[in-house]
Amino acid sequence: MEHQNFETKAIRTQASKSEFREHSSPIYMTSSFTFEDAEQARALFADEIQGNIYTRFSNPNNNEFIEKLCLLEETEDGIATASGMAAMFSSMAGLLSAGDHVLASRSVFGSTHQLFTKVFPKWGISHTYADIHNQDEWEEKIQPNTKMIFAETPSNPGLDIIDLEWLGKLSKKHGLILNIDNCFATPYLQQPAKWGADIVTHSATKFIDGQGRAIGGAILGRKDLIKEIRFFARHSGPALSPFNGWVLSKSLETLHVRMDRHCDNALKLAEYLEGHDELELVKYPFLKSHPKHLLAKKQMKHGGGLVTFVVKGGIERGRDFLNSLEMLSLTANLGDSRTTVTHPASTTHSKLTDEERLEVGILPGLVRVSVGLENVEDIIRDVENALIKTSIKEDVSV
Repeated sequence: MEHQNFETKAIRTQASKSEFREHSSPIYMTSSFTFEDAEQARALFADEIQGNIYTRFSNPNNNEFIEKLCLLEETEDGIATASGMAAMFSSMAGLLSAGDHVLASRSVFGSTHQLFTKVFPKWGISHTYADIHNQDEWEEKIQPNTKMIFAETPSNPGLDIIDLEWLGKLSKKHGLILNIDNCFATPYLQQPAKWGADIVTHSATKFIDGQGRAIGGAILGRKDLIKEIRFFARHSGPALSPFNGWVLSKSLETLHVRMDRHCDNALKLAEYLEGHDELELVKYPFLKSHPKHLLAKKQMKHGGGLVTFVVKGGIERGRDFLNSLEMLSLTANLGDSRTTVTHPASTTHSKLTDEERLEVGILPGLVRVSVGLENVEDIIRDVENALIKTSIKEDVSV
């Protein structure tokens, strides 16, 4: 398998066939597994041999899903979780102890921010945010008790890009665990482990599923770190259901095809909107106007499926714009075959203060579009019509 290409690995990696010789993996809807005898049960619980015991621990569907992701991300081991946030939480809670410190990018998903500010402090785990645009600030903010660096790239929702090679070298220099949220890029566009990431986390709910059907997450990385996280996950229980594991594993078979179309559509939408009279700003990693355009091209295969723009008129115009869309879906989810649109300031990042939102580039009129697989002309038409309907007319009265 090591010499096969991405697409082949995603399609041809499967669980061992049963006595029925099925071509497509079946769904193992079972809570537990039987033992051949008492000795096998003892050996399994003692970790002397590998095998399934209980679906909270492992399941053939989830094992297949993780085996594929490890091959695609080029990591040693992994764990499937019930959601993306279960992956984010477990990837940190399984490795951090009271007194530890996390240095994180200021540009993180709203729920990840809540973990840092509301949940981990209860356990004596602190954090400091660093500016994604200021490399010197990162090293200055490393403390004696810093244990982990966490970042997402591209970031949610500002589509900021952080230099993974530099961050990998920084973490190694100081002996820190580098944890990268690779949800927006997926392993098809970007493989953080190649640049030095020790842990790679995913919300598989997004582009990996790709059709808005299943909730799931994944933690991938170094075998020694995954061993610690697996112990935590086994006993805290954020297990992925076998059905969702089956769905997500099958979804990986078409990830490359879907991501090519997502990215192609997103680039065309961004190019159309750039310089639009009704917009203050358009941001997409593969636009030449993106401040980290060259870096994005260095570490990403394509620019991703997300486009953000700022409508003139602030928060009320942003809401009016969403209300004027006819085809695109208003939902906080992303990575769907159907184009989805959200207004972060009033939804996903509403728990942040105005100042906190501005610090990560979430302006009042910012709109996030997860560009789907529809004909791009239809996507552009719906966005253009909504901009026309909500156009801010200059007062020409005398």
